[in-house]
Amino acid sequence: MNPDTLDRLVDEVCRRASGIPGAVAEVVAGELDRLAPLANVSDRSAVIARAIARLDGLDVIDQVVSDAAVDEVMINGGCEVWVDRDGSLRRLPDLQPGAVDVVLERVLAPLGKRLDRTHPIVDARLPDGARLCAVVEPVAVDGTTMSIRRHRRRHVPLTSFASPEVVPLLRDLVHGRANVLITGATSSGKTTALAAMTDAVGDGERLVLIEDTSELALDPRHHVVRLEARTAGIDGVAPVGLAHLVRTALRLRPDRLIVGEFRGPEALAVVEALNTGHDGSLSTCHANSAVDGLRRIETLVMQAAPSWPLAAIRRQVSRSIDAVVHLVRDADGTRRVDEVVEVVESDGEPSAIELAEAQRVVGAFTRGRR
Repeated sequence: MNPDTLDRLVDEVCRRASGIPGAVAEVVAGELDRLAPLANVSDRSAVIARAIARLDGLDVIDQVVSDAAVDEVMINGGCEVWVDRDGSLRRLPDLQPGAVDVVLERVLAPLGKRLDRTHPIVDARLPDGARLCAVVEPVAVDGTTMSIRRHRRRHVPLTSFASPEVVPLLRDLVHGRANVLITGATSSGKTTALAAMTDAVGDGERLVLIEDTSELALDPRHHVVRLEARTAGIDGVAPVGLAHLVRTALRLRPDRLIVGEFRGPEALAVVEALNTGHDGSLSTCHANSAVDGLRRIETLVMQAAPSWPLAAIRRQVSRSIDAVVHLVRDADGTRRVDEVVEVVESDGEPSAIELAEAQRVVGAFTRGRR
């Protein structure tokens, strides 16, 4: 079947199936049998997949998102399609005008999310775990802009981020129940590295995972409790922020707290928790270096507790975080550990002792379990 015929068949199947109640896959298959009973297996599979994607999925970008090698799909100005595949950005053929807006309306409606000129920004988790962020006019000046970060299902070991010399150091930090902060720029691999470090957690430990939008894929052998923040709903549903989830997590008997990312007032709740016996916790934050990560945490705590003296905040942060692992993304897309430092407890400027640099160990971790 030539491409034009295939396109017309998909259009007709979708037109007929859109008004029929029932499971989308069954309805589509039934309509296809009526329209093209002699279609071969390959054409039949292609039509069904595209029709289901259009009626119940991401339509024309569904195939791209389902590609296991793709980490992120980005749409600029409503038409331009870019993908991050194996660490490299590539541009794909443009979408038809308006196609992405139809997809967003269909995807967000069942999630109770709203995206329009009065609510021009939305974050959502798709049913398959992928994280979606979309912005529309007037905030998105050139038209609808969207990013879908796939929920990484494949396991990425620590050896993908660090040299054979540095990997044992990272595992020792986990075994020694150090509180570890993983820092790096956007798309440097922080979340994936966090998942890889949890592989070193012993069997039987209870991990309470707290995320703004659920995306962290942990080893299924772990005892994991997952908590996800909730934004205010358009029907008046109250929001549930990360700070609230941290306080809730402490009542769920965690052996370790795993915080997907520091980004707001939850930093204060986490710092207080880590100073009251919750050792072995892990988290991430955006920063340009390991020490900048500590400054970032200080700033977040200061915003949440403006009446606290700076010296007290610095003492609390330096006591709550034992080590920082900083990641970078090279020009070829490789994500790697750039430095590992041990935090020096102080009420002054953040300082640290270098434990590893450029994939080699230069020092030994000494703080250990407190």
